[in-house]
Formats: sequence, structure tokens, C-alpha cells
Amino acid sequence: MILSRFLLRCAAAVWFTVPLISASARAADEPVSSPVILIMGDSLSAGYGVRVEDTWVALLQKRLANQGYGYKVVNASISGETSGGARSRLPRALQLHKPRVVVLELGANDGLRGLPLKQVRSNFEDMLRQVQSAGAQPVLIAMRIPVNYGQTYTEQLHALYGELAQQFSAPMVSGFIERVALNDKLMQADGLHPNTEAQPLLLDVVWPTLARVLKK
Repeated sequence: MILSRFLLRCAAAVWFTVPLISASARAADEPVSSPVILIMGDSLSAGYGVRVEDTWVALLQKRLANQGYGYKVVNASISGETSGGARSRLPRALQLHKPRVVVLELGANDGLRGLPLKQVRSNFEDMLRQVQSAGAQPVLIAMRIPVNYGQTYTEQLHALYGELAQQFSAPMVSGFIERVALNDKLMQADGLHPNTEAQPLLLDVVWPTLARVLKK
């Protein structure tokens, strides 16, 4: 019984440290002077059900290299992440990576849990202030969820991103998940997560907005 409890604790410790280890490993492979693009997201950016090298975030790193951008991408996304969870992790991530650009791909799990919009707004406002105070450029990815909690809640959550983008003068990506969500061939069996074939399309949605804030 004691051994079983020990193994369970070890497994939990490994689960929660994987994102930090992977981010550190990627950071070690790149020049220290490379400006950082930090991705704070949920399963859509963590690549749930997709090989790490096939995620839209990994494809972003390849595109940056191929087009002569000197940026290093650090993916601090975690499956199941909420805006509240990311808000608590962000100070350490900013201190550790000192990013030039921070992409916030969050809010879908907040919506699926029916969290109060006032709480969601507060989390985003705090994160955006943190990013700007750190001298980084925030980029918002607007999320749209199914109408589980009614049309009004869904529309208000989606509208929140535009309001935040205007409030903080932050570039915003629209249509991120909508482009693939209605195509069964681009979604995994759970109907919630894009598959490998969808990843290049996700990058193509993000790229025009992100490229406007990057420098070669």
C-alpha cells in the first residue's frame, strides 16, 4: 500500500512538471539572445492528442526559422488550462523567459465550465497588465465555445476578447477554432480537439496577426 501511494505521488509530480521541463529543454537548444514568443494556452496549443512536433506551435517555430525570424518559441500551454490557472503561472513564466511577445490562447475551458464572465474578464485584464508591465507585446486569440450555457453567455464570452483587445490595444486573432471545428475530418474523435491535419490551418489563422508584431 505504501509503495502504491509513493508511485502515485511520483506520477503526479511528473505530470505537473512536464510543461516546465519541455520548455526548459527547448530554451537550452536556442541562443540566449533570441527574443522569445511565449505561448500561454490550453489543450489547443499544448497539442492534445497530437505529436509535439506536429502542433501548430511547433510549426510556428519552423515557419519563423524558414522566413528568417530570430525568435524562439516557448510553449507553456497546458491541457485543461483556464484563465485563472494561467494567471497564476504567468509571473514565473515572464520572469523565466523574458518574452518579447506573449500569445494568450485561453478562455475555452472557462466557458465550458460556465465560469462567471466577470471573473474571466478579471483574469484576462490582470494577465494583459502583467505582460505589458514586463515590456512584452500581448496577442489575444479569441475563442468561441458551443452554446452549452445558452446563446447569450456564448456570445458575451466571445465579445469579451474584442473588448479586451480594444482596452489594451492588443492585436487579436479571430476565427482560430471556427475554421476547423465544423469539419469532422479535421477533428479528433472527441469532437473537441483538432487533429494533426488541422494544425497547419490553425497556424495560418494565427500567423497574419502575429507576423505584424514581429521583427526580423
